[in-house]
Amino acid sequence: MKAAVLYQANQPLEVGEVELDPPRRGEVLVRIAAAGICRSDYHYMKGEARMELPAVLGHEGSAVVEAVGEGVTRVRPGDHVILSFAPHCGQCFYCLRGRGNLCEVSMVQTGGKMFDGTTRLHLGSTRITHMGKVACFAEQAVVPETGCIPIPRELPLDSAALIGCCVTTGVGAVINTARIEPGSTVAVVGCGGVGVNVIQGAHLSNAARIIAVDPLEGKLEFAMKFGATDSVNPTSADPVAAVKALTGGRGVDYAFEVFGSSETVRVAFDMTRRGGTTVVVGLAPLGDAAPIDASALVRQEKTLKGSYYGSSVPAVDMLRMVQMYRAGVLKIDDQVTRRYSLDQINRAYADLERGEPGRGVITFG
Repeated sequence: MKAAVLYQANQPLEVGEVELDPPRRGEVLVRIAAAGICRSDYHYMKGEARMELPAVLGHEGSAVVEAVGEGVTRVRPGDHVILSFAPHCGQCFYCLRGRGNLCEVSMVQTGGKMFDGTTRLHLGSTRITHMGKVACFAEQAVVPETGCIPIPRELPLDSAALIGCCVTTGVGAVINTARIEPGSTVAVVGCGGVGVNVIQGAHLSNAARIIAVDPLEGKLEFAMKFGATDSVNPTSADPVAAVKALTGGRGVDYAFEVFGSSETVRVAFDMTRRGGTTVVVGLAPLGDAAPIDASALVRQEKTLKGSYYGSSVPAVDMLRMVQMYRAGVLKIDDQVTRRYSLDQINRAYADLERGEPGRGVITFG
């Protein structure tokens, strides 16, 4: 099958033929329908995050089940599924406490390999790892059963792919991690694919004021379509001062950092009011430490917390997103602004780096 392989950081992805072994016990073979272009993959491409190489990236996807391994009961051939990059073992410390998105077997012990510590991807004798146990920058994938979320067949698969990451991560950060109250003031620092969905989540939660913060005017304009009430461009005004000016001088009740850098974490924290909450959603490069004022954390009783995958239970929350989409209250179709073939994947990431608004999606025939 054809796949885009990362052989070395800071080098283009190489699209070519690789081999895929059949699914083993508890695994599912899927044919990829669509894969989102997300900055999380780009961190690995740039060497800002590390995994064993060579690897097939791609963690935001939708697919059709082709075959199942021994013991699989949740899906069967022909099912349409959203792929989850946080499959869970169901038995570790975190899984037993209802935090499968933090599964230590998946995230720590096996990483880019399957739950048995091996890979299904290879080229001859060279083993190839699977990003997030998904690896959907390929025509097919073998994924864990708990990484397949069955969905209604009438759901468009390119839109369904976005639920696999940016929608669940963004909306989930609001409704699961922060649990904002109606009437709250919110700032969203970084208005890319996930940031737009944080804005949507705040809008769905009846926030009174939603301030989009981004240095690109095109992204700020795009954010207004999804519920932002105000915008701040940090290249033309101090973002902390501008946000405080919009909130009576106090700052926002909730600030969400959705870019992924020490600087934007500090900015989000500083624009949060006394007693408010800062939620860090963006993935910063390894070793990028944010300079937080420890005295302000105590004296101002601020809360600083992280949100991984929207603190979600994918099998529950993704279906909630599907229901909201079908009810017309969650906009997903409008987020897809660019479509590519797999052969165009490096162009897709060049467009992402240029800051094109909306989500790019690779579609497969």
